[in-house]
Amino acid sequence: MARTVSFRELVQSEVARDAAFADALLREGIETLLKGDVETGKTILRDYIKATVGFEKLGEATGTPPKSLIRMFGARGNPQAKNLFGVIGYLQKRSGLQVQVTLEG
Repeated sequence: MARTVSFRELVQSEVARDAAFADALLREGIETLLKGDVETGKTILRDYIKATVGFEKLGEATGTPPKSLIRMFGARGNPQAKNLFGVIGYLQKRSGLQVQVTLEG
């Protein structure tokens, strides 16, 4: 019987293989947070981080211990705005992607 691949493994392999998919995933994670769905946004960003930079390197870049970052993006994590925006800023800079907020009225 063939081994099935988990959804997270599939997402991570696709991010590693396809830069456009990776950019879309980062954008989706940020937009989801801004829409108020914090739990889903954190999950998307956690998958993006694991598939790209990893928590060790992200910790070095942001000055935040990797274990704190892992907790922050975990199911019970409650990140402070300073830490969350620091991570998002680094991820955008690293990817070359700039997410902009527009007001719709």
